[in-house]
Amino acid sequence: MPPSRKKKKRFVAKKKSFVANKLLEKINKINTKTEKEIIKTWSRASTIVPTMIGHTIAVHNGKEHLPIYINNDMIGHKLGEFAPTLNFREHTKNDNKSSR
Repeated sequence: MPPSRKKKKRFVAKKKSFVANKLLEKINKINTKTEKEIIKTWSRASTIVPTMIGHTIAVHNGKEHLPIYINNDMIGHKLGEFAPTLNFREHTKNDNKSSR
């Protein structure tokens, strides 16, 4: 691995991460069960931790809950990074106002 990637991994491991208590309780409850279910959350600021791997978490984007399957590559990121809040629509080609 390049040295820059090693530093980043160490930084994520040392940094204190915020995870909503209610979300952790839901994950721990589902870990004891055998069947998986979708967990709804409004906590976009929560950091993805290893106990979340393999779960589907529906993150609120301001309008609806978007289901996100958590895998190993997502550890250390925030849940809100994977649920975009804005959808940009391109300007139409016939629209003269956008070309002014």
